[in-house]
Amino acid sequence: MGAILTQSAAWVNVEKAIGNLKKAGALTPAALRDMPQGELAGLIHPCGYYRAKAVKLKAFVEHLRAAHHDSLDSLFEPDIVRLREELLSVHGIGPETADSIILYAARRPVFVIDAYTRRILSRLGLSPAKDEYSAWQALFMENLPANAGVFNEYHALLVRHGKEACKKAPLCTLCCLREACRCPAQAT
Repeated sequence: MGAILTQSAAWVNVEKAIGNLKKAGALTPAALRDMPQGELAGLIHPCGYYRAKAVKLKAFVEHLRAAHHDSLDSLFEPDIVRLREELLSVHGIGPETADSIILYAARRPVFVIDAYTRRILSRLGLSPAKDEYSAWQALFMENLPANAGVFNEYHALLVRHGKEACKKAPLCTLCCLREACRCPAQAT
């Protein structure tokens, strides 16, 4: 749920939405399926794009029932490539969301690329030749050991750094990477 709800949303707002779902007893696939879409949208309102996200959550839990009888263990059984393909086939799940589910829920080694990662690496002059999700991901997948714990920690550190220092309007004086950084804001 978190991977879908966090699309274009701050985690603090996702936590509010999940709290609302918990209070409503709607943290199971069956409860989400049985809940009217409008009611679901109201509960997840804090995370933004709530109508579209309600549709996405419904699509995911419908797929989980149809293909896996509501079993996450069954969903996570295939190898990473097949699991990713399956997740991408579900309405509303794109590469970042699929990879978040694989890394954080399935605990499998795939690196999640998000806006923070792109921003930090771009400012460090480490952008791939092609500005494509797969090219960004390859930078990590080819240069780090294929370990879910390592990927999780790297991603968490990038997110933290992006929230605290390497913001859209960067706080270069707080940046631990400023000596290696090419951020134009440092020149001012």
